Amino acid sequence: MADAHLTDRNNISTSFQESGYNEESTDESEEDESEEEPKLKYERLSNGVTEILQKDAASCMTVHEKFLALGTHYGKVYLLDVQGNITQKFDVSPVKINQISLDESGEHMGVCSEDGKVQVFGLYSAEEFHETFDCPIKIVAVHPHFVRSHFKQFVTGGKKLLLYERGWMNRWKPSVLHEGEGNIRNIKWRGHLIAWANNMGVKILDMISKQRITNVPRDDISLRPDMYPCSLCWKDNLTLIIGWGNSVKICSVKERHASEMRDLPNRYVEIVFQFDTEFYISGLAPLCDQLVILSYVKEILEKTEVECCARPRLDIVQPLPESCEEISSDALTVRGFQENECRDYHLEYSEGESLFYIISPRDVVVAKERDQDDHIDWLLEKKKYEEALMAAEISQKTIKKHKILDIGLAYINHLVEKGEYDLAARKCQKILGKNTELWEFEVYKFKEIGQLKAISRYLPRRDPVLKPLIYEMVLHEFLESDYEGFATLIKEWPGDLYNNTIIVQAVVDHLKKDPQNRTLLRTLAELYTYDQRYGRALEIYLTLRHKDVFQLIHKHNLFSSIKDKIVLLMDFDSEKAVDMLLDNEDKISIDRVVEELENRPELQHVYLHKLFKRDHHKGQRYHEKQISLYAEYDRPNLLPFLRDSTHCPLEKALEICQQRNFVEETVYLLSRMGNSRSALKMIMEELQDVDKAIEFAKEQDDGELWEDLILYSIDKPPFITGLLNNIGTHVDPILLIHRIKEGMEIPNLRDSLVKILQDYNLQILLREGCKKILVADSLSLLKKMHRTQMKGVLVDEENICESCLSPILPSDASKSFNVVVFHCRHMFHKECLPVSNTVSSVQFCNICSAKHRGPGSAILEMKK
Repeated sequence: MADAHLTDRNNISTSFQESGYNEESTDESEEDESEEEPKLKYERLSNGVTEILQKDAASCMTVHEKFLALGTHYGKVYLLDVQGNITQKFDVSPVKINQISLDESGEHMGVCSEDGKVQVFGLYSAEEFHETFDCPIKIVAVHPHFVRSHFKQFVTGGKKLLLYERGWMNRWKPSVLHEGEGNIRNIKWRGHLIAWANNMGVKILDMISKQRITNVPRDDISLRPDMYPCSLCWKDNLTLIIGWGNSVKICSVKERHASEMRDLPNRYVEIVFQFDTEFYISGLAPLCDQLVILSYVKEILEKTEVECCARPRLDIVQPLPESCEEISSDALTVRGFQENECRDYHLEYSEGESLFYIISPRDVVVAKERDQDDHIDWLLEKKKYEEALMAAEISQKTIKKHKILDIGLAYINHLVEKGEYDLAARKCQKILGKNTELWEFEVYKFKEIGQLKAISRYLPRRDPVLKPLIYEMVLHEFLESDYEGFATLIKEWPGDLYNNTIIVQAVVDHLKKDPQNRTLLRTLAELYTYDQRYGRALEIYLTLRHKDVFQLIHKHNLFSSIKDKIVLLMDFDSEKAVDMLLDNEDKISIDRVVEELENRPELQHVYLHKLFKRDHHKGQRYHEKQISLYAEYDRPNLLPFLRDSTHCPLEKALEICQQRNFVEETVYLLSRMGNSRSALKMIMEELQDVDKAIEFAKEQDDGELWEDLILYSIDKPPFITGLLNNIGTHVDPILLIHRIKEGMEIPNLRDSLVKILQDYNLQILLREGCKKILVADSLSLLKKMHRTQMKGVLVDEENICESCLSPILPSDASKSFNVVVFHCRHMFHKECLPVSNTVSSVQFCNICSAKHRGPGSAILEMKK
């Protein structure tokens, strides 16, 4: 088949370019741009059809799912395959074939011609019927189930509608179904219903009841029925579509309710849709719930104002109750359309495949629904690659013509041509997938246009992995123009994607031109890390004071590499460095760290201070050194250190503190060395702080210190005031008051004396309160003891002697017995108790006495 073309009526003008009726040619089209996709695609039926129509003209055609039957003006009937090849030929008449009818099986054919001949015969059997009428027979229709013996029926249409039925002895019996309303020009038989059209309208006959159930009159009676024939089409067994002139009616055959029948047929017809078209109808066919309409078009030439025949149109419409919605409209250029009339066009269709055949005298065009391949073709033609790619992915199991990869590559090329390099590179990830060859091809293509940077972000890094040369090529591109981008790629890409040595050398070469470039230095350190040259990487990180230096040390266990770089680490971040060194002292010893920091005492102090905070004993050999370090760099922590350390030499510490005149520290050391009097003297003389002196004396709790303090303060009124306010609870105030000289003015003396008296009264009150509480508690306990002793003790059969463990009460109540019951509730036979060795006759519970407890033993002791 050669391609035929369609257009959208609103936007596109398409024509077949004919090269002559005597030559087979592929029609070309001239198309304007349209954004609306066509619904159908067209092909010209060629091969045998082309050969036939070069010498003859098509008059009618019938479509079966297995083959086509084409009738010509020269009385020939050709059987064709779906490609248009001739499979069989019948010479029926010397004149025009008016109609060909096939049963549903495709085994029987009915043919009528202009000279009145009617033939019904089997294509694969000897069965045959011939009849010749005295008038042209325009139409013939065989029963859809003609192949069955009890359905051997067909109808013919001329001036009468005749039904032929085969009866007894295989004779055909005609009967008149209808006459008197002009020539019958169209018949469609479906199931048990026959629809036909004459000059007056359309009738439907129910073959079961042999009753006519409707008459649908034609709308425009001004149109000649021979020039504008009626088009009939059964959508299903109960739905008839009628097209006549420019009017379309869709009729539904329904069952009449039993209560409404009376003398009426048991079926009736309801027109469910009715609308008019812009052009004259040449053929109808159903398409799901839509209609395909072949229209005959006349137009007036602008120059000559002469009416002429235009190209026929094939429209798809959606029927509505009072109108229709146009879905698509295509103008077709068929051969000889300028000479054709409305009656010269026919529309036949194949229900199973949704194929529509447009028949004209010199051409046969096949229209078919566009499939997904056609949809993708249209999208690609409109350069809608994204939608085409999506459509191909959705329908990848059904498309035959296209490949997703080919569409994707075309999409990438399109984006590159438009200059959308980043989008093109991003689409490579999805389209190229794991195809390394295509990836490498695309990378080189991006290199040729100078857009390696665009594709660098999307290069695969795992599954698949490209050749190292590809990644090196991209890195060199960045190294030449974008150090930051180069550093980003080095950080993001795994080090095994490329030859590390080559890239390191390239970076070193660039550093020769710019030795202080921090970006290149940082990147070089990362490259060294990938290459496991951690020592060099560490040097660079320390030089740059990079935050990742500690992470690098921990991650790769580089403690052996930092033994001589401790000062650098401390200078960078002393806090983190000290924590790291202390956490890993098994790898870098304390002695090594102290040695490395010997020339940096301030850093040495930071390290030893934190070590001391963690463990007072680990760095004990450096406590002497730490005294000087604290004195020099951290005096606030010197006194706490002296208090907490048990290893620092006190003489050395005292010497240092005295040299620097650290009074508080000296006082502490003197008191710790046992020289409390010197310490107190220093507080009084150096600090002149009576409160601190009193506090010191309280801590030591030494009478001699209080004596020294009083002697030192006796001639200093402010000191006397301080002593009077604080001495009362430790030393008798009289000792101080007796030594105050006559006439000495002492600030706030009255208040101090009042405070002393108040303190004394408070002490007296406290003592009296305590005495009252003691007496009350004693009395309460005595009363409790008395109540306990007054309570009775139950003795019954269940009690046993704690010594012999036999029942305490004898079995014979008449016998005398002696029982001893102690306040602790223990019971004994008197004879079971041991004889007391003491003069006193008081006895004690053996059990409670052995345990040294029990209320019984306590009571007995009190009685003694």
